[in-house]
Amino acid sequence: MSEPAAGGPVLVAGAGVSGLAAAVALRDAGSPVFVSDDRPAALAGLPDGVRAWAGPGLPDGVRTVVTSPGRRPDHPLVAEAAAAGAEVIGEPELAWRLGELTGKPPAWLVVTGTNGKTTTTEMLAAVLHTAGLDAIACGNIGYPVVSAVAAGHEVLAVELSSFQLHWSPSVRPLAGVVLNVAEDHLDWHGGAAGYAAAKAAALVGDVAVAGVDDPVAARLLAAAPAARRIGVTLDEPGPDQLGVSGGMLVDRAFGGGELVAAGAVVPPGPPGITDALAAAALARAYGVGTGPIGRALASFTPGPHRSAPVGTHAGVDYLDDSKATNPHAAAAALAAIAARRPGARTVWVVGGLLKGVAPDALGELAAARAAQLAGIVVIGTDRAPIVETLARHTPDLPVVEVGQRHDGVMVPSDQPDPMPEAVRRAAAIARPGDVVLLAPAAASMDQFRDYAHRGAAFAAAVAALDGGR
Repeated sequence: MSEPAAGGPVLVAGAGVSGLAAAVALRDAGSPVFVSDDRPAALAGLPDGVRAWAGPGLPDGVRTVVTSPGRRPDHPLVAEAAAAGAEVIGEPELAWRLGELTGKPPAWLVVTGTNGKTTTTEMLAAVLHTAGLDAIACGNIGYPVVSAVAAGHEVLAVELSSFQLHWSPSVRPLAGVVLNVAEDHLDWHGGAAGYAAAKAAALVGDVAVAGVDDPVAARLLAAAPAARRIGVTLDEPGPDQLGVSGGMLVDRAFGGGELVAAGAVVPPGPPGITDALAAAALARAYGVGTGPIGRALASFTPGPHRSAPVGTHAGVDYLDDSKATNPHAAAAALAAIAARRPGARTVWVVGGLLKGVAPDALGELAAARAAQLAGIVVIGTDRAPIVETLARHTPDLPVVEVGQRHDGVMVPSDQPDPMPEAVRRAAAIARPGDVVLLAPAAASMDQFRDYAHRGAAFAAAVAALDGGR
């Protein structure tokens, strides 16, 4: 297999996990490969046969650039590529092209949405494994798609972000789902329309699936070019839908009947059930029977940083949902607590980088959950506008801003670790029977490496509590 991209040498822009995987796949496919990165240290110890590139411009002869997903379309490198007549693609697009060059490309089942992508992808992979299929979860979930393709797996449960979809113009999954669409990454996409359009790229395959209780996702489904369009709903499903009837998840789109009891789905509550229905729809599109679907969903356990318990102190439970990087995801985490523990009060730890999302979205969420909330602790670079919107929407709710102290002098937002103070302040608000929830509704890169680092810092701060206040 040769010339998997546009022929000739290829520049991989970004020496992260997916970038290095792309470089190895290209090298193994016979292409000369260069790797660039804004961090010089990242270019040390590149794989054998892969050369570092420090610029300026592109290496001679490069007609394809494989970019890291977070690089915006207005990035200078993208302009340089256009000026040189080179195409810019993402690692999933490269994986698709490499797969198409094999004798038997894998089936892609694609998951996207503002919230619930990883849980749905993990559920789908569990279903496929229970059915005895050679399947793997990959993409935005952490394992590069090019690596999954190179390993020769039969079915791919592919989580794709809006960034990855933007840079993957050729991908045509066997089936794809848009779970929901709420404000997120608006700075990257230039607004809500661009963000929704990127998500819609998951619906261009044979079967398009969407959470039709979400109005934007429902509109994207109605406009999808797929030969078959399937809705998932928390209501009684109609034809070509999966939904909930008589306390059971049921399939009325593929003739599958009852799948699993709604009460058996974890995480509990509406978001978890929607995720389970979406995973079931994609599995049914591939031909998986109801038995494996029901067994897998009944035994499914979410991964880390998704409302994961990290400790109990002085009768207060602490939950890490650091994966909640936007208001929509934080709303789901709060709803799950309300579904699991009716009447329990919650102290909400929130904040970080808002990524262009209007802070009023957090104020509106707090107002909607005011009866549930005992107080809010705010961290991160964008904490000031969050505190301001909370003051307007929930003036009677206790709000603590981590970093505001010492005669009005602000502690820098890039303090090494705000979590010890955040957890202590949350513990001071909480009383026995309450829940302290880390659901930041914002990105983590202002103070942490990623959401996993943020969640680990929260867990460490909880572990450091002495059980008192």
